[in-house]
Amino acid sequence: MTTKVLNIGMIGLDTSHAEAFTAILNDPGHPYHVPGGKVTSAYPGGSPDVELSWSRVKGFTDTLRDKYGVAIVESPEAAAESSDAVLLESMDGRAHLELFSRIASFGIPVFIDKPFAVSLKDAEAMAELAERNRVPLMSCSALRYAEGLTAALRDDQNGEIFGMDIYGPMALQPSQPGLFWYGIHTVEMLYAAMGTGCIQVTAATNDGHDLIIGEWDDGRIGTVRGNRKGNSQFGALIHRDKGSQFVDVYVDPKPYYASMLEHVMEMFRTAEPDIDLKESLEIVRFIEAANESRETGKPVKL
Repeated sequence: MTTKVLNIGMIGLDTSHAEAFTAILNDPGHPYHVPGGKVTSAYPGGSPDVELSWSRVKGFTDTLRDKYGVAIVESPEAAAESSDAVLLESMDGRAHLELFSRIASFGIPVFIDKPFAVSLKDAEAMAELAERNRVPLMSCSALRYAEGLTAALRDDQNGEIFGMDIYGPMALQPSQPGLFWYGIHTVEMLYAAMGTGCIQVTAATNDGHDLIIGEWDDGRIGTVRGNRKGNSQFGALIHRDKGSQFVDVYVDPKPYYASMLEHVMEMFRTAEPDIDLKESLEIVRFIEAANESRETGKPVKL
């Protein structure tokens, strides 16, 4: 029996993910091709007040149309109505609620690229829209699916996880406050290991670096170090009862987003997201709290 190839609509062509995801889905010859779906329509979008957004829309739109044969449409609704699922790729987390609200009524699975939202208020509004319209909804950073992290989390010979220390680049983008722009990658890695239950966040920051300390309700502690100086590598230590593991996210050549898209395609097929939406909401609140602590220097309760 032949498995149906899903028609996927894409909304927001202002990020390199638009081209990268289309390549890996549409090109069977891609070394990390993910089968089962094809990007067939796309709405360019773009944020006129963010140079990093509007300046890239034309280039990615031309590539999707001319190289991959994607139909360019004039509205988010047009991208959704002809599709079995949607990749909402707009780089601007501020735009996600408005874009999602325009397609939620179609009731088809939606993946929203990071950041899910840049405020808990918007994130909760999207969760409510998803529940009301029975939309399977998933959002994350691809770093949580890095093969090196996945392997380390599976290797539980040293017992239960009681903490994690993560580091990575943390560039800042004014339109995506604080950790929402690049810090979200390391926060997603933290939650992949620790799960929900953070009760308090404390941040220290200067021009070159940030250190975020999260305390969980069961006594576990996780830290995120964000660097704007020095190396721009990602990595982590997972602390278990009998020993600590170094996480090398570069150990496998497979792109993080290829591993992530496998989970996204599974969600598109089964309508079962790999990540509970409650976790995505807590991640938004964690970052919101970290941003507040960056400003005040004081602990912030979640």
